[in-house]
Amino acid sequence: MNAVNIAEYSQTLGLQARTASSAMARAEAAQRNRCLRTLAGLLRQDTAALQAANTLDLERATAAGLSAPMVDRLRLTPKVLETVAQGCEQLAAMPDVIGQISGMVQQPSGIRVGQMRVPIGVFAMVFESRPNVTIEAASLAIKSGNACILRGGSEAIESNKALARLVQQALQSSGLPPDGVQLVQITDRAVVGELITMPHYVDMAIPRGGKGLIERISRDAKVPVLKHLDGNCHVYVDDPCDVAMAVTVADNAKTQKYSPCNASESLLVARAVAAEFLPRIGAIYAEKGVEMRVCPDSRTLLSGVPGAQLVEATEQDWSTEYLAPIISIKIVDGLDAAIAHINHYGSHHTDAILTRDHMHAQRFLREVDSASVMVNTSTRFADGFEYGLGAEIGISTDKFHARGPVGIEGLTSLKYVVLGNGEVRG
Repeated sequence: MNAVNIAEYSQTLGLQARTASSAMARAEAAQRNRCLRTLAGLLRQDTAALQAANTLDLERATAAGLSAPMVDRLRLTPKVLETVAQGCEQLAAMPDVIGQISGMVQQPSGIRVGQMRVPIGVFAMVFESRPNVTIEAASLAIKSGNACILRGGSEAIESNKALARLVQQALQSSGLPPDGVQLVQITDRAVVGELITMPHYVDMAIPRGGKGLIERISRDAKVPVLKHLDGNCHVYVDDPCDVAMAVTVADNAKTQKYSPCNASESLLVARAVAAEFLPRIGAIYAEKGVEMRVCPDSRTLLSGVPGAQLVEATEQDWSTEYLAPIISIKIVDGLDAAIAHINHYGSHHTDAILTRDHMHAQRFLREVDSASVMVNTSTRFADGFEYGLGAEIGISTDKFHARGPVGIEGLTSLKYVVLGNGEVRG
């Protein structure tokens, strides 16, 4: 398509989404839930056809020289498809929040004032790699009464098209507008630039992918952007703590999976427990091939660990999201120093304290300025599914209406409703 056609195509998508959003918003909860259950059935019924489309993407990605982890992220296995089908069913079973009125209070004038939860309207989501995000985003749009425009990565175009066809089939069979969920059918990136500069059609943009993508959309968008740029997550091992538990959690937070944004990238250790804790966690990291970027004090305690890959940490390491088997390690004097370090170097995503001191835990929860703050558990739990949201559209480190893993409520807004009985203002 030439530039003019891309502009026309994008305008058409926007107009269709805006028109569909009205029908999506006024649809009954039972109708939206029926659509989600229908979609779950179609995903199971069409697993073979979906995998055939997915094979085309996998073959093209392999031929293009994509790395093995990137190719793996594209794969639609029966397990992946069953997981997203179950996600649709879980969303269908969740309470409906659209139209709920809360906080209704009678004022001295006689009017009653409250707030009603309503859909955002139209969101445009731009994402990379994993095609299962097509279903996650579509299902959340349906449940929350929104319309959405989805633009997946070119590497997953055939898989995304096949999934989007099922979504539109489920919408139509449930009496909802098929344009309630639209997939951008072309791979030209210029469409993204159009979508994020159409505030008359698009109410919010959601980028989900690498830092470059998110920075570009945040810079160029003329609509609000729900985003997080980095996942520089910390685990702080406090004094006092259960050292055995701390070793288990610090291992899981880093090594359970290296690529997610909620994997721990920095380990802070209270000086009083460092001599007992660091050699134990260091041995595990060494065995798993994790490179440790260390401060001078932690190098001293880790230098005797067989096979340890120790590199002197630079100032940049304290701010780095590695998404790899690398972790920065620093010994700190205690809770105050840990909180100050996290708030200075962190990305306001997810941070955890491992402690036996209740007051330390409470201070950490109050004073660490992050979207998710945890006590005695792994940062890997910062996930919409694990939080009971049913599914997740992404994670927000912004401070407006949605923060942390974003589920149904994050795709809604509140408007004031006022009930009267003929009152007039004097």
